[in-house]
Amino acid sequence: MTEARESAGPHARRVPGTPCWVSLMVHGLDATEEFYGELFGWEFRPGPQQLGPYVRALLDGREVAGIGQLPPDRRLPVAWTPYLASDDVDRTADTVRLCGGTVAVGPLDAAEAGRMAIAADPSGAVFGIWQGSALFGTAITGVPGTPVWNELLTFETESVAKFYRSVFRYQEEPAVSAGSDYLTLRLDGRPVAGLHGMGHGLPRERGSYWQTYFEVADIAETLRRVTGLGGRILRPAHDGAHGRTATVADPEGAEFSVVQGPR
Repeated sequence: MTEARESAGPHARRVPGTPCWVSLMVHGLDATEEFYGELFGWEFRPGPQQLGPYVRALLDGREVAGIGQLPPDRRLPVAWTPYLASDDVDRTADTVRLCGGTVAVGPLDAAEAGRMAIAADPSGAVFGIWQGSALFGTAITGVPGTPVWNELLTFETESVAKFYRSVFRYQEEPAVSAGSDYLTLRLDGRPVAGLHGMGHGLPRERGSYWQTYFEVADIAETLRRVTGLGGRILRPAHDGAHGRTATVADPEGAEFSVVQGPR
């Protein structure tokens, strides 16, 4: 996970269901920019303002994520949200409803960036739908500071997998290890996301949620920065299938994972 890759060329079409953007809504935009700027080396510039103040995070001049300001009177959960590509966000939103999900925001136009909606699957996990301009979206992957994976943490995978399969036409690959409730979602044979059934290990007060993984060069140094910048370590570094991984939270409590790939 160390080779830089262009996520999409200027005229590339993203296959529907492909994670194409990650976004975070927070109460303190300036402080959050400072945290992630110091942690990942991001710079920021203004983005679409349809839902309020919003900035795009850039790495080496290329877009990797977005951060927005929550209205002061709304005490909504602060969490990273993946956006899944769509050729027709209105039709996808209708399919979400037909398959037992809900649509909380939109569909609506987001200036030159495209058209979007925010939805939840039947288990309550929130995700975005993006019918994007070919010029907008995560423009680089495979280097430190970029999103590398998205994973749904849920009670069990069977019922929610049916929902995502019906909406986005994913193919599913079960985990090899016995007793593990894990599915890898694939498009055209390529892994794009994971579903992790945690059973009673899922925090009851939170319910199901999507989690974003960001690539880092040195996980030990990253964890030192997280705590030094006011964040918390929720799960210490451990070895996994894709490298050495840890789960952390930023100062407002938004949870995400960091992963240092095999050397």
